[in-house]
Amino acid sequence: PPRSAMEKLVRSPANMRDWERSLAYQEILGFIAAVSSSVRGKPLQAGPDSYSVSERCGRLNSLLAKLDSWIDEIPPVEQPARFGNRAFKTWLQRLESEAPGLLADCLADGLSQDLSEQRRAELVRYFVESFGNGTRIDYGTGHELAFVAFICCLFKSGFLVTADCAAVALSVFARYLDLVRRLQVTYRMEPAGSHGVWCLDDFQFVPFIWGSAQLIGNPKVQPADIPNRSKAEQLAKENLFFGCLDYIFKVKSGPFEEHSSTLHGISGVYSWDKVNSGLVKMYKAEILAKFPIIQHFYFGELLPLKPASEFQRPV
Repeated sequence: PPRSAMEKLVRSPANMRDWERSLAYQEILGFIAAVSSSVRGKPLQAGPDSYSVSERCGRLNSLLAKLDSWIDEIPPVEQPARFGNRAFKTWLQRLESEAPGLLADCLADGLSQDLSEQRRAELVRYFVESFGNGTRIDYGTGHELAFVAFICCLFKSGFLVTADCAAVALSVFARYLDLVRRLQVTYRMEPAGSHGVWCLDDFQFVPFIWGSAQLIGNPKVQPADIPNRSKAEQLAKENLFFGCLDYIFKVKSGPFEEHSSTLHGISGVYSWDKVNSGLVKMYKAEILAKFPIIQHFYFGELLPLKPASEFQRPV
């Protein structure tokens, strides 16, 4: 996208106040909250009693599947360094060159007719930023935030509608997680920041928010089940939170309370409702309030760094 389309505007910690008062900040938090409400009590599998996957959400899943297939075409290269396989740079360069065309095809006939070229370029930028950094060969919650911004902008652009909220988390985001986990494992990607310092595990945060929302009111699963490996395996295919736990158990060894101390602490909370509201507060404090993450975030017309108070909201 042309540089004029988007800019990194949080250039010093002093700019964080502008970010926390901005429309972009409000839109992202509002989007996460709306999706949380829509997934309560719903399993990952779509069905007549839970949610349906629209044709447009299906298109997004197909796009993610295409990127997944590129991993087969771009295998890891032989190199002395154990972590950060250089082949990821090739994968990302391919994404950067093909993303405008891929998104134009995927979003065809679905965007508002009056959507400017600049706004279309913003969608491309958020999408490209969603999968990791090609220089450092790392991935973290800043990249996850870019994907959240991308989906949020698809609602703002008219491609997705309110009825898509549950499918966005339980189908599209779940597919995204499968892809980024495969990227992490295949290319031995490092966690962004100081070994995943900005997250609950080394890489993700948002699926814990939406996954805990799925479990609100569930009498069969309790927060006390969080450190239970067999429970994680059993629930991985129906819940985002336990899918993340299952992945942690697969890639980490040693006592749970040592490798996942924050999650171990959360297992002492008495209800999923409390877990969910606590995670939203933690996301604001540990992700959205951290300059090392937000300094990399791009702003444009869809998610501007303008005070939210300047925008009249419909009553």
